[in-house]
Amino acid sequence: MSSTTLAMRDSMTMLRRNLLHAKRYPNMTLSVAFIPIFMLLLFVYVFGGAIGKGLATGDYVNFVTPGILMMATMSGSVVVAVSVSVDKTEGIINRFRTMPISRASVMTGQVVGSVIQTMISVVLVTLVALLIGFRPAAGPLGWLGVIGLMLLVAFAITWISAAFGLIAKGAETASNIGLPFQFLPFLGNAIVTPESMPAGLRWFAEYQPFTPIIGTLRALLMGQPVGGQGLVAIAWCLAGAFAGYFWARSAFNRRADS
Repeated sequence: MSSTTLAMRDSMTMLRRNLLHAKRYPNMTLSVAFIPIFMLLLFVYVFGGAIGKGLATGDYVNFVTPGILMMATMSGSVVVAVSVSVDKTEGIINRFRTMPISRASVMTGQVVGSVIQTMISVVLVTLVALLIGFRPAAGPLGWLGVIGLMLLVAFAITWISAAFGLIAKGAETASNIGLPFQFLPFLGNAIVTPESMPAGLRWFAEYQPFTPIIGTLRALLMGQPVGGQGLVAIAWCLAGAFAGYFWARSAFNRRADS
């Protein structure tokens, strides 16, 4: 077998290990979905009347749901950070290093398994949104675009979170280190439009990564033109994925050589 084939085989083994852990502890996946669902219900039923009146966006649930889906993706990233940190502190990663397996497969299995859990959470949030009145207008190509974009975002965020897990001193630190990033969608166009924000915050909201990503997701779901923001969103996702991958690989190899 070639080295690539062996690496893919080892990655599938590690993925199966992580999926078995997820199956054994389904409350982890459900807890990741709970917070975004709670936020969705909060903003639609508690704040939606007041916020929606100040936005020329039609039904507020259609406006806020894409932002909540992005929050679900961010919440799912905590799973891989904690999982990697636990494996590291308990010595499981060190044990894997003594085995004749591909080094890359250890992290790849963690990341792909977490992406699958994250997408399950996104589906659960979407179902709840549909139950409370979310009415997307996307066609088949639009839905393919939505799925592709969500996978790309989840992939990028998960690699970055895996790096957080490797540099964290413990599971508690790993769960907190990425917390500020989970609130970035709030400081974009997830809940309100940047135009309604003060000048300084508006500038940040317009140029931070999640604004074009959420804008693209919203346009795809509502059957509207994506425009140039789609290319910007993809560029941010690819940059995040490459940065997270090389950061995680560097952190993993550094610990292996220390």
